[in-house]
Amino acid sequence: MTHDHSPHAQTYGQAFAIGIGLNIVYVAVEIVYGLLIDSSALLADAGHNASDVLSLVFAWFAMAVAQKRPSLKYTYGLRRSTILVSILNALLLFGAAGIIGWEAWQKFFEPAEIAGTKVMIVAGIGIVINTITALLFIKGQKSDLNIKGAFLHMAADAGVSVGVVISGLLINITGYNWIDPVTSFLILIIIVYSTWQLFIDSINLALDAVPENIDYQKVREFLKDHEGVKAVHDLHIWAMSTTENALSVHLVTDAASDELLKKLKHALHEEFGIEHSTLQLEQADLDDSLHAK
Repeated sequence: MTHDHSPHAQTYGQAFAIGIGLNIVYVAVEIVYGLLIDSSALLADAGHNASDVLSLVFAWFAMAVAQKRPSLKYTYGLRRSTILVSILNALLLFGAAGIIGWEAWQKFFEPAEIAGTKVMIVAGIGIVINTITALLFIKGQKSDLNIKGAFLHMAADAGVSVGVVISGLLINITGYNWIDPVTSFLILIIIVYSTWQLFIDSINLALDAVPENIDYQKVREFLKDHEGVKAVHDLHIWAMSTTENALSVHLVTDAASDELLKKLKHALHEEFGIEHSTLQLEQADLDDSLHAK
């Protein structure tokens, strides 16, 4: 029976190229306007957006590397790089949240000048660009943590830009400068809340935990109840990447057959989305422990 273990995950190459291109242009616009109107806020935000461009590059690189075929050294290929990058992107988001929080805290004691019209216009451009970029990844982020990291970066940037525009307008109307740091803290809470689950899920996958979308007991019962299977032991389920899951198991059967293997592999893929399954079929009296004599 033949096996096809080559990766087939979508790379989102066009989405990454468009997103990176748009955000590089926006960073350039922020730098130019920041220098022209002497706005430290715009220059600081340009630096933050530049780090987000870097996060998109990391995510794209991981998706591309994950398509590399297995080698003698990396027998599973480099698919797990997507998990590592999703952790990195979560840490970058936490870092961005920390910077936003620190700047907001300082503004409570040193109120900033009311945002000028030009600053709000540039922030408005940021809303459009970051929203477009986020929408490029909105579908994939539901099933891929690496894509979710890219989506959250862009969504967070759009949120920050919305906060700049809204707080600027409210300050112009009311004259209350404390609105700006309060808005920043609200955005900070949203970023940390949405990033925390990404971080936890990524760490779990890196530690070979059973993926969130798979119920271990259901898989076990499914195999145990399958025709021809008498018992199940040594069942392991883990993630090979942010899109592919793997399984290995020992199954006690009356008689091993290629037909049974084929049916089980197909059923595991159809029922649980497990791409790579390794099944050992054995008879009830087999002792395969390390201390067997």
